Amino acid sequence: MKYLILIVTGAVGLILLAVATGKSGQTTIQKVKLQEDFRGAKVKREDLEQGCFGQDCIPAIVAPQFESVSQATWLRDEDIIFGITYKGITRAYPQRILNWHEIVNDSFEHDPVAITFCPLCGSAVAFIRTVGGVAAEFGVSGKLHSSDLVMYDRREGNLWQQITGEAIVGPAARRNEILKQLPIITATWGKWRLGHPDTLVLSRKTGFSRDYDQYPYGTYEHDDQLYFGVKNLNRQLPIKTVVYGVEIGRLSKAYPQAAIKEKQVIVDTLGNTRIKIELSSSGDVLVTNLGTGKSIIPIRLFWFAWASFHPETELYGSK
Repeated sequence: MKYLILIVTGAVGLILLAVATGKSGQTTIQKVKLQEDFRGAKVKREDLEQGCFGQDCIPAIVAPQFESVSQATWLRDEDIIFGITYKGITRAYPQRILNWHEIVNDSFEHDPVAITFCPLCGSAVAFIRTVGGVAAEFGVSGKLHSSDLVMYDRREGNLWQQITGEAIVGPAARRNEILKQLPIITATWGKWRLGHPDTLVLSRKTGFSRDYDQYPYGTYEHDDQLYFGVKNLNRQLPIKTVVYGVEIGRLSKAYPQAAIKEKQVIVDTLGNTRIKIELSSSGDVLVTNLGTGKSIIPIRLFWFAWASFHPETELYGSK
């Protein structure tokens, strides 16, 4: 059985749209009770809001299927994808699919990887999906913290913050676990496929009945409305300005996407570290520690979300 859940508030309109399924062809979800023991938690119970009606209200993908560039004729050049190259394998995950599922449990050779996206924060983050050193599936808890997706693992039921990858409730929080982040690129499909002609693409054959041509959040991407509470709301920029956030140790700085596109290359200092932010021809934003030559993984997201979880952040271009 399939059923539709709409959560609507008068002036705001559509907040969430989620579907649970029965005969879908999707691998059966293993239910694990969410942790409710807040001993050693990184958040207070009252900091968590119910975003939709319950655990797995937005169904994560657990058996992803992929197709070639020539098969993905349904994608438009201007469509946003989240691209990753890992273990010599290149894959693209269309935002049009992630808007409806938020988490893809994937594997690259033998490494378990989660591709995650929070539509409310505009944040795409890839992680190695292990808990206590053991591979674990991740799902949508139905809860939000400062408007960001709160994930849960199907091994222990820990709650995890999507933007930071930090365990916030449960045994993993008491162990101070943080998921290892992998580089992920946000680009248009047109630029990605030109730069990566052999890429595989997440198929619409997800096992769930969705209209992937439809954006389920109304005008949210383009207006200045927030559907849920946000701590440390910072209005130095319009709240949904797209920025790239960079962290080095305890220091953080946000670089507006518009500034990166304008300058193409930015050489800057964060603390005592010289860094370079550059826009590649394929649309990738690359960040390098000029002292060590090592790459730094940035996060692309809305300004309000970055500032919420990095209240002491610097902002490039501010005086």
